[in-house]
Amino acid sequence: MRILPFLVSAAATAGLTFALNTPLPVGKSKTPRLGYFLSPQMGFWQNAEAKNKDFNQDLKMAGLKGKVEVYVDDRLVPHVYAEQDLDAYQVQGYLHAKFRLWQMEFQTHVAAGRLSEIVGADRIKTDQFFRRLGMKLGAERTKANVEKNSPEMAAAIEAYAKGVNAYIASLKPEELPFEYKLLDYQPETWTTLKTYLFQMFMSYDLTARGVTSDLQMTNARNHFGYADFDQLFTNEQEALDPIIPKGTVFAPPSIAVKAPAASDSVYLGKTTVKDSSALPPTPNKSNGSNNWAVSGSKTKSGRPILCSDPHLGLNLPSLWFEIQITTPSHSTYGASFPGSPAVIIGFNQDIAWGVTNAGRDVIDFFDMSFKDATLQEYQFNGQWQKASFVEETIKVKGGADVKDKIAMTQLGPVMYDKTYPSAQAPGKYLAVKWSSHEASNGLNTFYLLNHAKNFDDYRKAISYWTTTGQNFVFADKQGDIAIQQQAHFVARWNRQGDFVLPGSDSSFDWQGTIPFEENPFIKNPARGFVSSANQKPVDETYPYYLGTASSFPVYRGLIINRKLSAMSGITPQDMMALQTDNYNVMAEQARPALMKYLQPAALNANEQRMVKTMADWNLWNNPTEKGATVFKAVWDSLENAIWLDDFAASTKDMGWPDEITLVQILQRDSAYKFADNIQTPNKKETLSDALTTAIQKATVALLVLEKENKLEWAKAKATRVNHLLKIDALSRMNLPIGGGAHIINATTGNHGPSWRMVVHLTDEVEAYALYPGGQSGNPGSHYCDSFVDYWAAGKYYPVLFLNKTAVAAHPRIKWLMTFTKA
Repeated sequence: MRILPFLVSAAATAGLTFALNTPLPVGKSKTPRLGYFLSPQMGFWQNAEAKNKDFNQDLKMAGLKGKVEVYVDDRLVPHVYAEQDLDAYQVQGYLHAKFRLWQMEFQTHVAAGRLSEIVGADRIKTDQFFRRLGMKLGAERTKANVEKNSPEMAAAIEAYAKGVNAYIASLKPEELPFEYKLLDYQPETWTTLKTYLFQMFMSYDLTARGVTSDLQMTNARNHFGYADFDQLFTNEQEALDPIIPKGTVFAPPSIAVKAPAASDSVYLGKTTVKDSSALPPTPNKSNGSNNWAVSGSKTKSGRPILCSDPHLGLNLPSLWFEIQITTPSHSTYGASFPGSPAVIIGFNQDIAWGVTNAGRDVIDFFDMSFKDATLQEYQFNGQWQKASFVEETIKVKGGADVKDKIAMTQLGPVMYDKTYPSAQAPGKYLAVKWSSHEASNGLNTFYLLNHAKNFDDYRKAISYWTTTGQNFVFADKQGDIAIQQQAHFVARWNRQGDFVLPGSDSSFDWQGTIPFEENPFIKNPARGFVSSANQKPVDETYPYYLGTASSFPVYRGLIINRKLSAMSGITPQDMMALQTDNYNVMAEQARPALMKYLQPAALNANEQRMVKTMADWNLWNNPTEKGATVFKAVWDSLENAIWLDDFAASTKDMGWPDEITLVQILQRDSAYKFADNIQTPNKKETLSDALTTAIQKATVALLVLEKENKLEWAKAKATRVNHLLKIDALSRMNLPIGGGAHIINATTGNHGPSWRMVVHLTDEVEAYALYPGGQSGNPGSHYCDSFVDYWAAGKYYPVLFLNKTAVAAHPRIKWLMTFTKA
């Protein structure tokens, strides 16, 4: 039984000596009364695999207009066939809830700043953070906008909520998902607002690194001064191969962006230094993705092939839920989000699409000047403006409610004030402005893509996407391929938004939004492919400032474009091999530069042996390669040797320069000033000295790994897929998979390809897909993690994309669920 390892772990921790009503600490939260949790009739035993093997159902559901049939295949993928769209989305809501209810609710509780209701006072600061960031504000504005201006989309979200609630209403106490029993709480009615909150949750995960970046960059600028900052955090990327090929000519900008006259002194800090701020929580810096499409001119069949693999946190339950939705208007297959209707990344009978993160800056901080501690008035353009207030009540499990009062300015909610201070700048009042605060209709993009039949439909669909910047790749059966970077991007002047902005002068505010037609876009290029891997979309000829280069990794885009350029006669199997490719192009560039500074005579025998392992390495981060581990250890140690002394001189978090900065330094600057260790004033170190120190320190750690038989790359990297509650016994640990940062197969410790998809747009669509999880959210089910081993091995499942008659007769179909109106 799959839950037993967790029970054993809990028993070992607690000794099972607690009284039956004593809460047990697990995963930094509270478990329920053990009597209830262990009850054979009501407790976790009811979530065992034997209780969840038969998925045949015949249900009547209020709100349906017709009949819906769901054929469930051997991987627990539902194939939904409905007589109309709204019925399909209602049943999708039911299916998401049936297999992922706890995950859906948990993520929307996080987004709404309601985690303390579930786990107690430990998460009050987390709840304050999300409330002050304006998550609910953005969700409510988008909900109102959709309900007013997009009745079709609003109806789909309403139907979806009905389906979720139909499942919740059917639940018996013993059928509650395992995590509700573990944390001792009950599901609540699903509202349409929760779907918009989930959209905000994803917006935060993909763009809110700017919250941290702005503060880090401000701290670094203030510490080093702008001249040194501009060298450490340079916007130069010599290895860049952008999404839109270099040399593309862009039309003159329609928005004349002008930097404020005082930007040099007041903002860039060339003559003044201001206070700095401590840092909030932040999403993973590596949140990104790969996608590409190759035209028929490069494929064996003469038909386009589209590939997509978004890189996100690796969790159980997975972020994605695989599904096919078929109605008279469309038949669509792909990855859906539990919590939201439609398919997010996928294909239909005519087109395919994929999405990667654009990395563009859509969130800024403004340093506000209030008249006094009441925050009633703030200075803006030489006048005192009145603030409004939002009063929040945070409910706390096992404790008293916490009240929070948030001042609202015309630039956005005040993230930091005296009641929620920055630890390093308690007097600062920082307002946050985020494109996701604006009323939007992003879900309509996916609704329309699900129904799209051609290139024009694709362009119309993505025009509704206005919040988090995304690269939408496209291919269709007519032979077209395209990619566009899309959002309401701020038309910025140079370095605008890289640092905290003055909040008392409107000249530092956003001056406009780049028009849809001026966003980076290309269709049917002569080279025969389009691609993106979170790199800069354009070179320096683009007329608008994109944001700091640290938001745009270089190396995956470089190697993808290199390999696609060299390929011809491409098959889906070639594309699967490319998605799982482990070649390390960053090491290809960095290793020769490293070796220039090597001082063999300064190294002992073990250190020389590790250097030889790195030098002999084939540059592939395959699971059994030891050279990959040595290179990573030496590189990380070299970054410490060069940056740590300078950055540790400040108590403030400043981040560190990106890897490409150090690669470029090693390639061209043997007298680099930051190689000198400021903690040794009587000696001036060189890059060679820094490398020697790095190798010596790395070897100490590498010898430990070697002794533990963990020098092979997969063992050292120890990739895991964590349960959302971070309980090891409910997670998959130490997976035998290669890849890594800067590699097409971008699998790191707990981050990587969260959905892999290859779509061959032949007459009968040929598609392959999988993700590192399973369809069920129940830890007691085989289907909770049934895809993980295949994913780690770089394998794919052939997708069943069939009409109802064909799927009903297919041998892989195991269960039938029918829904009729009540």
